[in-house]
Amino acid sequence: MGQSARLARRPDAAGTTDTAAAVDTVLARLRASAAGPPERDGIAVFHRVYLAVAEEAARRPAAGRPATARAAAALHARLAGRYLAAVDPAAGERRAPDCWRPLLQARRHPGVRPLQFALAGLHAHTGHDLALAVVDTCAALGCEPAGLEGAFERVGDLLAALEERAREDLAPGPDLLRIADPLTHLLGAWHPERARDAAWTAARTLWALRPVPELAGESARRLDAAVGLTARMMLTPLPR
Repeated sequence: MGQSARLARRPDAAGTTDTAAAVDTVLARLRASAAGPPERDGIAVFHRVYLAVAEEAARRPAAGRPATARAAAALHARLAGRYLAAVDPAAGERRAPDCWRPLLQARRHPGVRPLQFALAGLHAHTGHDLALAVVDTCAALGCEPAGLEGAFERVGDLLAALEERAREDLAPGPDLLRIADPLTHLLGAWHPERARDAAWTAARTLWALRPVPELAGESARRLDAAVGLTARMMLTPLPR
C-alpha cells in the first residue's frame, strides 16, 4: 500500500477532508447569496461583513483537535443555513423568524445606520440561530451539548470577529460624532459575550426539553420573539 493510500485511510486525514468540505460549502452558499441585495441594503451590509470574516477564518489553519474542528464546521454550516433561509428572497410567503423580521422590514430605511444593520443581524444570528443550530448539530452528531462545547467556542470566536469587524468598518468617523453619540448609546447596551452565553443556555434548555415537544416549541418561539424585540430596538432610526 502506497503512502497516499495509507494517508487516505487515516481518521485525521479523512476528518480534515470532511472539515474542509463543510467550510467550502458554507462559503459557497454565502458567496452565491452575496450577489442578491443592492449595495444600500441592511441585509447586504450584514452579509458583506459575514462573508469577509468567514473567508478570513477559512484561510487560517484549524488548530486543536480534528474532532473539534469537524464539529465546529458542522455547527457553522447549520448556523449559516438558518441565516440564509431567513433572508432568502425565494422563500415566498414563508414567514421569517421574528428575530430577523425587524432587519428585513427596516433594511432600506434611510434613518438606520449601517452599524445598526450589522449588529442587529449579528444579534439575531447569535441570540436565536446559534442556539437552534447547536440543537440541530447535537441531533445530527448524536452528542449532548456538553460534547459540542469546544465547537461552540470556535464558532463564538468567529462571531466575535464578525462583531469586531463590523465596528471597525462601519462605525462613524470623527466628523459624525453628533450621530455617533446616540448610536453609541443605542448599541452599547448589547453585549456580544452575554449574547453568546445566553445562546448556550438556551441551547442546553431546548435540548433538555426535547422529550416534551410542545414545551420545547413554545420555548423556541419565545426565544425568537425576545431576540426579535431587542433587534427592533437596535434598529431605531436616528437623526441625520
